Amino acid sequence: FAMGSSNENSAFGPALNPWDIRRVSGGSSGGSAVAVAAGLAPIATGTDTGGSIRQPAAFCGLTGIKPTYGRVSRYGMIAYASSLDQAGPIGKTAEDCALLLSAMSIHDPRDSTSLADSGEDYGRYLNQPWSEGDVKKPLAGLRIGLPKEFFAEGLAHDVAQAVLAAKEQLQALGAFITEVSLPKTQLSIPVYYVLAPAEASSNLSRYDGVRYGHRASNYSDLMEMYQRSRSEGFGAEVKRRILIGSYVLSHGYYDAYYLQAQKIRRIIAADFAQAFTECDVILGPVAPDVAWGLGDKTKDPLQMYLEDIYTLSANLAGLPAMSAPCGFSGDGLPIGMQLIGNYFSEARLLQVAHQYQQVSDWHLRRPEGMA
Repeated sequence: FAMGSSNENSAFGPALNPWDIRRVSGGSSGGSAVAVAAGLAPIATGTDTGGSIRQPAAFCGLTGIKPTYGRVSRYGMIAYASSLDQAGPIGKTAEDCALLLSAMSIHDPRDSTSLADSGEDYGRYLNQPWSEGDVKKPLAGLRIGLPKEFFAEGLAHDVAQAVLAAKEQLQALGAFITEVSLPKTQLSIPVYYVLAPAEASSNLSRYDGVRYGHRASNYSDLMEMYQRSRSEGFGAEVKRRILIGSYVLSHGYYDAYYLQAQKIRRIIAADFAQAFTECDVILGPVAPDVAWGLGDKTKDPLQMYLEDIYTLSANLAGLPAMSAPCGFSGDGLPIGMQLIGNYFSEARLLQVAHQYQQVSDWHLRRPEGMA
């Protein structure tokens, strides 16, 4: 059901990180990332509600992009939070992602949020300079913003150093670096964990054993069938979020939590709008740390939720964002940088990532024994 940052809740067991099978692959699209990183597939689709394409891509040394909300049809996805869910590609390179995204992003009348088909080729800028000028400086004219809130306490040293080293390489390619501010970033987690569970509690109500989902085998009446089917069919994290969502939508708390969260969501989007008056692309980390050990955070949901602190805001604002490999930790684990763009700027984000991948080799490295 696309919940959790570790991919440890699957009915088939955890998706193991090919770089170290004792560690998580990231979530929730960790299975897709593992398949690509292990050489089982050249490219895969994922879904991203709060970072679920970007985080697994970062943890597995891959490139992944979450497009602008509405670019790709949600038809066929099991809805988690309908106003946040978006599908996109996970691949080894920005070029791979551009190819699949071009095939995925067409209008679908079966999804009411699907945008009109622009016929866009997301790879059209890959080998083009950002603007007319020095061909040796292909990113000349690009303004990259570094949010000061993304490089504060809580960010692992290895991750910070890798992202800042990537910044230096982008600067060497001609980009201009400037500091920007996203002051409401720290509110992304509480806002997300009000809105997403609220939508999930509604979307998952259909999984009651009548038409959809698991049905208990033994029950005496309809009410017991509902109770047992949902108790047996949902895991602990899904139950937790359904309960949270039902709580914040209840009569006594709707105004205090749900409506307030929607107001702050609009403020977060306004922060991005202001930042994009000063820059073209925002650069930061994908996650505060590298992949952690299996079981390390399962008993502390808050610690797990904090892993999404840098990715949630792009979903809340509906912006395109991507992850690209930019280094390794001292333990030999992949690190990803995050690029966030203004609405409908996927082709430009992929251009920046592609130009970076022409002067770096992080995306070419493979786990030992993997093709």
